[in-house]
Amino acid sequence: MMRARTTTAAAALSPEKEKDVKWEVRPCGMLVQKRGLDTAPSPPPPAIRVRVKYAGAHHEIFLSSQATFGDLKKLLAERTGLHPQDQKLLYKDKERDSAAYLDMAGVKDRSKMVLVEDSAAQARRVLEMRKNAKMEKAAKAMTQTAAEIDKLATKVSSLEAIASKGKKVAEGDVVGLTEQLMNLLVKLDALVLDKNAEPQRGTQVRRVQRLVETLDALKMKNSQKGSSTPAAPLPSPPAKEWETFDLLSGPPLASAAAPGGAGGSPAPRLDWELF
Repeated sequence: MMRARTTTAAAALSPEKEKDVKWEVRPCGMLVQKRGLDTAPSPPPPAIRVRVKYAGAHHEIFLSSQATFGDLKKLLAERTGLHPQDQKLLYKDKERDSAAYLDMAGVKDRSKMVLVEDSAAQARRVLEMRKNAKMEKAAKAMTQTAAEIDKLATKVSSLEAIASKGKKVAEGDVVGLTEQLMNLLVKLDALVLDKNAEPQRGTQVRRVQRLVETLDALKMKNSQKGSSTPAAPLPSPPAKEWETFDLLSGPPLASAAAPGGAGGSPAPRLDWELF
């Protein structure tokens, strides 16, 4: 009968007015028109006192009758030191969800409840805290690594400016920057990140790879400039002075071997004429 009356009242409204009407469900389950701002403000819901038993002690909590069990858990956390996510509230031997309302569950003034520590929820919360701390640390390391890459990128740009003027860059600077960039590449690979931070890591890795390729190109230009430089002329060897011998002015050569020499031809026989 009550549901029929509500339907009849809703049907009596014009279509234009029905769009502006907002409905709400009372704790008893009745669907009524929600009071607008033009009506008189409704009185605040009455406060109730709830008695909660935990670890052999009883705690009396004052709160609104239209509060949620989650609100009650927050108040109990101040008394017991137990985190709201680690609490399990039992009302009438049934666990209540944190989003459920007290009045909708039938909680009245001086109602009794039991608070139990949820060890499984506590373990999940601790693991989640550790995971979040690890992710936060990794994100911080990613930010620091990106700042270091920015500094090295500025130095690489300075070397490029020197090379563009036709000058030769210092070989030690090229090698040192390459080693620092490779160390940052290893550091980026070792970071443990969540899926949301993976694209950022990929962007930084590609930046490092491009900087290393630039340094390799500068190193190659250095080697090309060194090979194209003309070699210094070698000193000419000292001119050699050769001795010349005048055969005419020299001593007379022996025309024959000494007499009695082995293998020598016999001395010619001369005929002397007497005067």
